Amino acid sequence: MGAGMDLAFAGGGLDRAADRRGSGDWQEGALVLPVWRGKLCLEGERLVRLPADHPALEDGLPSVLLGFDGEQAVAARDISAWLPPSLPETQMFFDPTEQVHPELPQARFVELRGVMSRLSPLEAELAATARALTGWHASHRFCAACGQPSEPRQSGWQRICPACSTAHFPRTDPLVIMLVVRGDRALIGRSPGWPEGMYSCLAGFIEPGETVEAAVRREVFEETRVRVGSVRYATSQPWPFPSSLMLGMVGEAESDEITLDPVELEDARWVSRDEMASVMAGTHAVLKAPRAGAIAGWLISQWVAGRL
Repeated sequence: MGAGMDLAFAGGGLDRAADRRGSGDWQEGALVLPVWRGKLCLEGERLVRLPADHPALEDGLPSVLLGFDGEQAVAARDISAWLPPSLPETQMFFDPTEQVHPELPQARFVELRGVMSRLSPLEAELAATARALTGWHASHRFCAACGQPSEPRQSGWQRICPACSTAHFPRTDPLVIMLVVRGDRALIGRSPGWPEGMYSCLAGFIEPGETVEAAVRREVFEETRVRVGSVRYATSQPWPFPSSLMLGMVGEAESDEITLDPVELEDARWVSRDEMASVMAGTHAVLKAPRAGAIAGWLISQWVAGRL
């Protein structure tokens, strides 16, 4: 991706083996990533891969095929039915707690956002796919057409309703995340509930019937009343929280007066390139950069370096 902040989930060469999903012949010898309430299991800095008959997986849901790492099939299994001695309190933005399964005393379940920048590209792709797929199965257990329970098929890449035969597929929600610039300044903002001092690019979901460019202009205007003219694509990032595809864009502002929508944003401001450089370096007295590995940080770092 070039110099600057690295982009997590940018692709690690996983062979997704769509042609193997219907046969199930991958299951013999497959290694399984345990997933607990959206958290991945790590030992040290590596994802834990378990044989399918490991005791920690006994009460899990059916495994879903993530793909092949070379000749090795890798799957994921949701073991959220396991109850640790204490459960974390609900967090608005980020859950820093870690859980240790009694059958995996050297490993820990962690929030993926906290480790995504430290995983290898392949492990990050496996983790993102595992989190998104297991999350989809957990939230789509019933048929949207008739309301009856549905069943997993195609190694976890489809659900079928036995009552009405409707097929359901994993969802991916597209959204735009945009670095809005005017001259040597960029527009950044923060939402209510974010960590103190953290600012990022503006972002929002694309609506039905809307182009990517129109979504950029609409979202920026709704949140700040800043008008955006030309829009160009920069890069993209899968974002499995829970199941988005973030389209990284750059928008040229045609106005600079900010009027906040307080429901969407707690604050927004224009920041110079030099000031943003100190934010990304971690030396700014007030502002903090987006989380390492996130597309917002990549967009900003590329702009600071003069590459966007």
